[in-house]
Amino acid sequence: MRGALVALLAALIVGGWFLRASTPATPPDQGSAALVRIAQAFDDDYAANRDGAVWDLFDPASQAIISRAAYIERHARCSTAPGAATVLGARQAGRGWWHVTYRIDQVTLVDTWHRVAGRWRFSLWRSNPGAVRLYRMPLRAYLRALGCAR
Repeated sequence: MRGALVALLAALIVGGWFLRASTPATPPDQGSAALVRIAQAFDDDYAANRDGAVWDLFDPASQAIISRAAYIERHARCSTAPGAATVLGARQAGRGWWHVTYRIDQVTLVDTWHRVAGRWRFSLWRSNPGAVRLYRMPLRAYLRALGCAR
């Protein structure tokens, strides 16, 4: 489990989405309140290994990276949930994209969301390109990379 957490955090850092803990979060405004609620539910589902619910909020480009069944299987075989997250806020990033800032332990991270057909959707491509690389690996290589191979 510790190896999986280290690999996940390394992917986040390499992906460029790690922020210093001192980075202030933008408090939610009227336009972002719904996104903050949805992002918190998303992070709660991720921490509780409700992987189908997490995948369901991926945008179409992210869903094309890995099927729902494969996503669930990989997370069942190698849990990578790093712990409970607290969403700190959301702010517009331009061109319809929003950044959601959240914290796990003392690490502050940013996910990227946007609306698809009127619904908030998570962008794996923009939030965690390291995970994209991992999900493109064959299952055995993925499990080895996260330290879950037997």
